[in-house]
Amino acid sequence: METTAHIDFIAAAYAAAVIVVGVLIAWVMLDRRAQLRKIAQLELQGITRRSAAASVRPIEPAAKSASERASA
Repeated sequence: METTAHIDFIAAAYAAAVIVVGVLIAWVMLDRRAQLRKIAQLELQGITRRSAAASVRPIEPAAKSASERASA
């Protein structure tokens, strides 16, 4: 069995995989840019994200809040 008998198919399969992954990466990057642009437009209109308020307050460890709930 010769290794070079199927080299064309193998090279085409690798090339197709590289192209598909490249297109997916480009698509995600372009979509991220579009989403960030939409978020910026909404924030200019005064619409804020709910997660923005949550990131300001400190997060308590789960063990501490569970023990506080048990003692209360």
